[in-house]
Amino acid sequence: MKSLHNKVAIITGGAQGIGKATALRFLAEGAKVAIWDINKVAGLSFVDELQLQGQAVKFYEVNTIDMDAVEQATKAVANDFGAIHILINNAGITRDATLKKITPEQWRQVIEVNLTGVFNCTKAVHPYMIEIGWGRIINASSVVGLQGNFGQTNYAATKAGVIGMTKVWARELGSKGITVNAVAPGFIDTEMMSTIPEKVLDTFRSKTPLNRLGKVEEIAATYAFLASEDAGYITGTTISVDGGVSV
Repeated sequence: MKSLHNKVAIITGGAQGIGKATALRFLAEGAKVAIWDINKVAGLSFVDELQLQGQAVKFYEVNTIDMDAVEQATKAVANDFGAIHILINNAGITRDATLKKITPEQWRQVIEVNLTGVFNCTKAVHPYMIEIGWGRIINASSVVGLQGNFGQTNYAATKAGVIGMTKVWARELGSKGITVNAVAPGFIDTEMMSTIPEKVLDTFRSKTPLNRLGKVEEIAATYAFLASEDAGYITGTTISVDGGVSV
């Protein structure tokens, strides 16, 4: 049997990049997938293609910083699919600048999406997991949250904060049959990387013991493992998927 057979998963930021790869992996493992994203065009295009293939997937236009919208979307997923078993808090943004140059708006934007958005989604979804006595919550952190990075005060703060929330929620929800973990990717080959000069990408590769960028499918595979029954005794931890850059 496929490892996520008939499980219902919400994937935030699921219309592109790591989220999109995660949706494809979860569907391949037998899950039913609710894709949440603010990019309606990309989300509908992706989902329409999958639905034509007979996949159990649906798109919801959701801004995760809007608690009312998150709660409404959560109810819609529960009504459409009958339950919610898995939450992948994958949505995130960057607004990079050094401490000298960063603006209050750049700080606020990243905090709202990367930290408050994760809180909003988990706050809205976890009661549905408590109701069925089983759940998997997986939060996207980053190697930057573990060791910092030049010019990413806001991003590092949120990704470290996600790790802190993960540990708290693991303690609070473990007795309810819910595991909570974080994944800390390193330098991953996403659409975001396409804007970075090749010289900089070469620097990223040289800093990584495996001497390459990570693949979105490798992060998706880690999410899938943590969402499965095989990871039932793993909670409150952060798994680094970074090619050894944090060693």
